[in-house]
Amino acid sequence: MRITFLGGGRVVRIILGGLQRAGKLPREVMVCDPDEDSLRSLEDEFGVKTSADCSSMEGDVIFLALHPPVLKDVLNKMESPSPESLIVSLAPRIRIEEIQQALDHPKVARVIPNALSLVNRGYNPFSAADELTGTDLEILQSLFEPLGKFPEVSEDKLEAYAVITAMGPTYLWFQLAELEKLAVEFGMSPDEAATAVHSMASGAVEALYSHPNRDMVMDLIAVKPLEDAEDDIRAIYRKSLMRIYQSLTE
Repeated sequence: MRITFLGGGRVVRIILGGLQRAGKLPREVMVCDPDEDSLRSLEDEFGVKTSADCSSMEGDVIFLALHPPVLKDVLNKMESPSPESLIVSLAPRIRIEEIQQALDHPKVARVIPNALSLVNRGYNPFSAADELTGTDLEILQSLFEPLGKFPEVSEDKLEAYAVITAMGPTYLWFQLAELEKLAVEFGMSPDEAATAVHSMASGAVEALYSHPNRDMVMDLIAVKPLEDAEDDIRAIYRKSLMRIYQSLTE
């Protein structure tokens, strides 16, 4: 199976890194990108072939790994791929029908990738055109199931998943990192701090989503140091995430 990426940025590194970690990296991978530094880095890390010439795309699976504004421009310049190629967009905003029309190509799917795929714990929802065959879907599953969960969802929901699952780790990581720093200031070693925060965070998620009464679970801890700030934090979430969701759906 020949895999080609149009674009050599973060999302490509996430997917290749997760497949490599799972021992599922395809033998024939081509990455096309005008940035030669990015190409050299990918060559060194993953042993993939690279090219700065992206005018003609070939492969059994062709990933569109570009930001929406760039992708729109590129779609208008791309040659129509082989009829057998499966086109997989990794970008929000640009719908399946728009890609089909721009490339005059029916076999199109969209995936919203998640950075946790790098450690095979991703949540990568997808939508596919009706023209995809059972074999096409099996190919998609073979590439994404090693990266984590791969649910099929309505295309109308993909932008919501982009805000909640694709960008979601960034809402939490800086807070967990700050807790680690505080733990060290309180006297823990860096290793002890990392272990404590990791254990607490993973346990908190498990308790919240496995217990039938989450309100009761949240009420079990008597001292809540951030209670007075909770409404402000919720307002920040709503304002920031609603703004970006609207920008993806307008």
